[in-house]
Amino acid sequence: QVQLAETGGGLVQAGGSLRLSCAASGSIFNAMGWYRQAPGKQREFIAMITSSGSTFYADSVQGRFTISRDYAKNTVSLQMNSLKPEDTSVYFCYGDNIRRYWGQGTQVTVSS
Repeated sequence: QVQLAETGGGLVQAGGSLRLSCAASGSIFNAMGWYRQAPGKQREFIAMITSSGSTFYADSVQGRFTISRDYAKNTVSLQMNSLKPEDTSVYFCYGDNIRRYWGQGTQVTVSS
C-alpha cells in the first residue's frame, strides 16, 4: 500500500521558518513535490523535485522555500523561510509514478 505522511506543520510568526517532511512508503516515485490549499481556494503548486534532482518552484515561494529529497529514505522535505501570513495553508506532499499519490496534509499557520 502506497502512503505519504507529512510532518512538521505548526504555528509560526511572520518572518520565521518551518521545515516540512514527507515520508513515503510502498513505492518509489519519479517526481515528488508539494502543493498547498487555503480555505476557499484551489490547491496551489509550490515546489517539485525530479528523480534526477531538478527543482521547480512557484513564483510566490521562489527564494524563500527549498525542496530537497533523500532518495535512500524515500522522503521529500520543504524548508520554508521568511514565512508570510499568506503562506498559511494546508500543505500536501505528493509522489508521481504511474499515477499521483497524495499525503493527508499538514497545517501551516503564519501569524502577523
